[in-house]
Amino acid sequence: MEIIILLVVLGIVVVLALFVVALYNGLVQRRLRVDEAWSQIDVQLKRRHDLIPNLVNAVRGYMEFEEEVLTRVTQARADAVAAGARGPADQADAENALTGTLRSLFAVMENYPDLKANQNVLSLQEELSTTENQIAFSRQHYNATVRDYNTAIATVPAVFIAGMFGFGKREFFEAEEGARAVPEVQLR
Repeated sequence: MEIIILLVVLGIVVVLALFVVALYNGLVQRRLRVDEAWSQIDVQLKRRHDLIPNLVNAVRGYMEFEEEVLTRVTQARADAVAAGARGPADQADAENALTGTLRSLFAVMENYPDLKANQNVLSLQEELSTTENQIAFSRQHYNATVRDYNTAIATVPAVFIAGMFGFGKREFFEAEEGARAVPEVQLR
């Protein structure tokens, strides 16, 4: 009879151990998906950072009186590159600032008809636009994986495993505050 009780207890311990291992492995997989999604954003941001100096150099000759705009774009790019090591929140803030300076650059470029017709500038603008779309998609994917991961580590029974093994909450890649406002359209 003692052997049966021992086998039952041993069986329960084995089942619990397998359950804990399965939960742990599931959390590890979710964490790795978040890391993968972040690296996809990082790839697109690096592409964007590489395109910006080419665009600035292409427009510099045309925009001789707009040096302040070019300097702000260059500084915002440098800030965005440096923010990459500080995490998603700082990276998002820096990238949002870079997006704002790029908008001002494109607005100023509208005043230069020769520049707007330059094939190299048009090509760089198209590549930058495509990259911006890929960044938006990557952000969406990243935020979805972060949501799934954060939900997994906060729900029972995984919350107990997550706490014991140091699975911490991840930050979302937030859009800039102005991006939430509806743009005003004025027809002349």
